[in-house]
Amino acid sequence: MELGSESAAVRRHRVGGERREDPAAAAALQPEREAPAPESLGAAGRGGARTRKRSPGGGAGTGLSEARAVLGLGLYLLALRALVQLSLQRLVLRGPAGSLGEFDARQARDYLEHITSIGPRTTGSPENEVLTVRYLLEQIKLIQDQSNSIHKIAVDVQRPTGTFSLDFLGGFTSYYDNITNVVVKLEPRGGAQHAVLANCHFDSVPNSPGASDDAVSCSVMLEVLRVLSASSEALHHAVIFLFNGAEENILQASHGFITQHPWASSVRAFINLEAAGVGGKELVFQTGPENPWLVQAYVSAAKHPFASVVAQEVFQSGIIPSDTDFRIYRDFGNIPGIDLAFIENGYIYHTKYDTADRIPTGSIQRAGDNILAVLKYLATSDMLASSSKYQHGHMVFFDVFGLFVIAYPSRVGSIINYMVVMAVVLYLGKKLLRPKQKTAHYAKDFFCGLGITLISWFTSLVTVLIIAVFISLIGQSLSWYNHFYVSVCLYGTAAVAKIIFIHTLAKRFYYVNTSDQYLGEIFFDISLFVHCISLITLTYQGLCLAFISAVWIAFPLLTKLFVQKDFKQHGAGGKFLVFYLVGMFIPYLYALYLIWAVFEMFTPILGRSGTQIPPDVVLASILAGCIMILSSYFINFIYLAKSTKKTLVALTLVCGITFLLVCSGTFFPYSSDPASPKPKRVFLQHITRTFHDLDGSVVKRDSGIWINGFDYTGMSHITPHIPEINDTIRAHCEETAPLCGFPWYLPVHFLIKKNWYLPASEVSPRDRAHFRLISKEQTPWDSVRLTFEATGPSHMSLYIRAHTGAVLTQWSLGNGTPVTSRGGDYFVFYSHGLQASAWQFWIEVQVSEEQPEGMVIVAMAAHYFSGEDKRSPQLDALKEKFPGWTFPSAWVCTYDLFVF
Repeated sequence: MELGSESAAVRRHRVGGERREDPAAAAALQPEREAPAPESLGAAGRGGARTRKRSPGGGAGTGLSEARAVLGLGLYLLALRALVQLSLQRLVLRGPAGSLGEFDARQARDYLEHITSIGPRTTGSPENEVLTVRYLLEQIKLIQDQSNSIHKIAVDVQRPTGTFSLDFLGGFTSYYDNITNVVVKLEPRGGAQHAVLANCHFDSVPNSPGASDDAVSCSVMLEVLRVLSASSEALHHAVIFLFNGAEENILQASHGFITQHPWASSVRAFINLEAAGVGGKELVFQTGPENPWLVQAYVSAAKHPFASVVAQEVFQSGIIPSDTDFRIYRDFGNIPGIDLAFIENGYIYHTKYDTADRIPTGSIQRAGDNILAVLKYLATSDMLASSSKYQHGHMVFFDVFGLFVIAYPSRVGSIINYMVVMAVVLYLGKKLLRPKQKTAHYAKDFFCGLGITLISWFTSLVTVLIIAVFISLIGQSLSWYNHFYVSVCLYGTAAVAKIIFIHTLAKRFYYVNTSDQYLGEIFFDISLFVHCISLITLTYQGLCLAFISAVWIAFPLLTKLFVQKDFKQHGAGGKFLVFYLVGMFIPYLYALYLIWAVFEMFTPILGRSGTQIPPDVVLASILAGCIMILSSYFINFIYLAKSTKKTLVALTLVCGITFLLVCSGTFFPYSSDPASPKPKRVFLQHITRTFHDLDGSVVKRDSGIWINGFDYTGMSHITPHIPEINDTIRAHCEETAPLCGFPWYLPVHFLIKKNWYLPASEVSPRDRAHFRLISKEQTPWDSVRLTFEATGPSHMSLYIRAHTGAVLTQWSLGNGTPVTSRGGDYFVFYSHGLQASAWQFWIEVQVSEEQPEGMVIVAMAAHYFSGEDKRSPQLDALKEKFPGWTFPSAWVCTYDLFVF
């Protein structure tokens, strides 16, 4: 059918809806839905115009070529990924500086290699309390001897004792005795009233050399101390270097410093150096609380910035089951600070593979450059002395691909966000507030399209979750752990295919005979609207990460306004595609930058997140969410393209083939490759358990090796190698005992509910733990006070459960108020240094009703992490049977339960 140029548009037809018989009438009523096709415009130039109806199959003669669209988008995303990788590589410098007055990574590496050569350094072991402390003091003395005379260096070895409670890991209480801190104060010769603190920890988890966590940070701090002390530039304030010896004991040493050391009162700000991975870049993932001047200090001073308020808000949400000394200084010292951590290659974090040779010298150099610059800036800043004046308000901050950091107050961010919202309101309002006859179909199509988009996202999420649940049920979880591309091919393609499929159905059966350009514009507007709602919600909740939604609105809106004229005149041709993709460059590049960080951190965590959380469900959900975001401004391409058939077939084939390969067990989750190990983590505890009744008689005694796998697969991959570890020896919960009657080292019982108990001979450590009741007395306030004494190795765990009719009201631990762990029992984490006196504590129990089984159950586990007591012949023999792709961390325990 041929029309005049004035009404050159594609007519619309709804299945089962009203049909417009008169083309002229349809043109008059639907001007907003009409868009001239390129052919029509060409014909109009010759005095006539031709339009084509979309065929019932949904194709459009003038649509965008499917091959061109797929190739363009594919190359575009690959180019963006390459740029992200390039920016990440740039973050790691390749060579040491070594110039006078500058940080020298070669010297720091020398410190690192000496510390890690000592071996695992658990609190209370000679390796930690003697050898490492001696080495640190020797190096500090050498630095002191070479220091410039304008500086003064003081050294103190602190041995604090204290107690506190945290709501981390469901809640627990900590007690420490005679642990070690090495503290160094660098200040002007005339002294200083104010100080900035730099914190690292030299202890490690059991059976790991702890190079990245956290020996490398202590090595960086030693080198920073050397450079600052040798500098001829005077400091205005003191710099306190805290080398703490008990961070892995859940933040004990930092608590001992900030609550007891005489220098702590002068600290006005701190920098905490941590690790959640091995090497790479150190990410600023926490700042504050409030005190935006600290972020400005980092922005001004850091040479190689890598910081994100997104990481801060994700970490502080509690999604990541981890915590750092930052929390102690913030909560117990009321001091603002900056928290940095290495995040790459978390697969070998806290394992035997965390060795010095795996940390690139470039990583050490960039970390040292940044820490040196920021400490020097703070130590010469006037704001440090009067930091309380600048403490109010939050900051929006993010680095731009490691080149520089953008930072501004959150109140300014809110203003920017609402300005962006107003721009969207004006843009969409202009379309919706036109005369009714011009906007009726636009409004209806807009909200129908919004519904279709939400349905496509929801069904894509449901699809990947169904696949993930099925994969988990057949025992093939974590198939992507050693091959991340598997997750993209399985869950990513499924999510994309589902989105395309839903929109293809809508295009074919709902938007029949509707202009491609009109639909492209509708779905662009829908994406803009969705991001606008997201921006309003995040801003209203006070989240600084709302800036991402602002970026995802501002740049696409500007792009749309720029290409709109050409799009209406020439349609979705090659020129439009190029300009559109260029306009989307910033939001998509930054999104991929953040997505890399998300998977870099979360993928390894899913390999140690316990037996209760299906990792495939979590990863599939994250991938689906990323696909939804990335697809938002590309959905309109589905409607602009002539067809999506080949794309759907290709995606379905990739997903289907990957699914079959995963189901067949082709992709093994773990790797012992020396270049890139990804081990399975297993805890082996050779224990002897003794249960006493109310009279003190032994009612049960057994021994065995208690086995805990830290991921969802349990022992399914271990059983073929060690047949005796199978489901017939699954550990049974002792319902009457706190925490099921097993010696949990940390209160993670709610994360790991599948464990195994292999019968074994009794253990007989030389330093046997002893626990006894010293006194039992009635208080004037009608409660019973029980006083206990315990002696044993450097690490002990105390578990308490009150019987029915009894309530634990007070104790001599923490702040005096008992804190329950997840499940209602009480968990106390105890540690001591090389030597300590007997641990005495009391609890008060209020009894409302006498029970024949007593008032309270108290159990104590002793953990032997160092020396000969940590080993047993059976434990060593079992450990040797584990395949090379595992990391079995083994030690000896005793467990004694008493009723009072």
